[in-house]
Amino acid sequence: MNNVSKRNLQDVDVEVAVIGAGPSGAVAAALLRRAGRSVLVLERERFPRFSIGESLLPQSMAYLEEAGMLQAVVEAGFQYKNGAWFVHRDRSSSFDFREKHSPGWGTTYQVERAAFDDLLIRCAAAQGAEVRFGHTVRTMQPGVAPRLEVADEAGATYRVNARFVLDASGFGRVLPRLLDLEAPTRLPARAALFSHVRDARPAGSGERDKICVAVHPERRDVWFWLIPLAGARASVGCVAEAAFFDGSEADREARLRRLINEEPTLARLIGDAPFLMPVRHLGGYSANVGRLYGPGYALLGNAGEFLDPVFSSGVTIALKSAHLATRTLVRQLQGGTVDWQADYEVPLRKGIDTFRAFVERWYSGVLQDVVFHPDQTPAIRAMISSVLAGYAWDESNPFVAEPGRRLDVLREVCVQAAPAAAG
Repeated sequence: MNNVSKRNLQDVDVEVAVIGAGPSGAVAAALLRRAGRSVLVLERERFPRFSIGESLLPQSMAYLEEAGMLQAVVEAGFQYKNGAWFVHRDRSSSFDFREKHSPGWGTTYQVERAAFDDLLIRCAAAQGAEVRFGHTVRTMQPGVAPRLEVADEAGATYRVNARFVLDASGFGRVLPRLLDLEAPTRLPARAALFSHVRDARPAGSGERDKICVAVHPERRDVWFWLIPLAGARASVGCVAEAAFFDGSEADREARLRRLINEEPTLARLIGDAPFLMPVRHLGGYSANVGRLYGPGYALLGNAGEFLDPVFSSGVTIALKSAHLATRTLVRQLQGGTVDWQADYEVPLRKGIDTFRAFVERWYSGVLQDVVFHPDQTPAIRAMISSVLAGYAWDESNPFVAEPGRRLDVLREVCVQAAPAAAG
């Protein structure tokens, strides 16, 4: 990887500049290199660095394979994952992603993002992408020949002249901030408290093969994640509306510990196991923009829109965006006629809207009534499982073609059947 010193700084001409070296930036860079395009990745931080979003979905594996990264990921020793396990009080519902409606991968991994993201960007660099860590994009001039002003860690600046810019800056949201692209999100302001703990469950146990999503016993709009990681560690967090976590930073550890012990399953699995890092707070993460592209640029992953962590959709959406954007961009760079609205924005937002319907109905209780219904039809379970596995773009699935209406109707069926089942 290239780390440019102050004395060597000079303006750069490149076909594609990628802002951010996270998963969407790394996969986009690799896909562009595999298409023979010159790529410069600009990342303001040093890798490896901590990031949240540790539970992948099986759909993402296809994009890692397309980018030439699959073997490296498989051989890295990450925690195997084959599904999701939901709990609420004494109710439990487990989904195996291999039992799904859509074709494709049914297994994936739960990853420590510091190692995962570092691995992906190194794979991109090995394929010829130039990567500059510690370089921050300060300004952007959009247009047919977009121009970036970039500063290194010492404050020295230079210009990058590109034919196109991909913003893969994640929660940094570089271009939305610089170009005033932010738009309201329909989702309430939520926040998360989280940390890592020692996980006493043995490797290979069924409980370690799935992410656990636990609903607070008294509040259905408050939920927890428990994500087993390699090395006998686990990520644990609680998500709620932001005001639920009001209090001082000094109270975070005690607050998260109290919440964990209020949920019976987490209390059993974690109890008083010590936190392995300071309890962190993440708030205001839901975001949106009016448009995912503009003159000379496109927004990838969280730089464009982020919904909610409940179904671990973030990385999958990021990799899908890299796949769609680079496919469109390569045609454009070859001189073809492209329509960024039809070729990128519309298909990407279709899957985002599918996840959005599931997220909104999770918090309203509609999806919880479906997930915890005791008498589930195998074919419908397989359709739900497909979306939970990331196949939110497969319109052969009725819960992708019409996610909101289908979930609402299914919930009514479940509620009407519940008294009969109880009797």
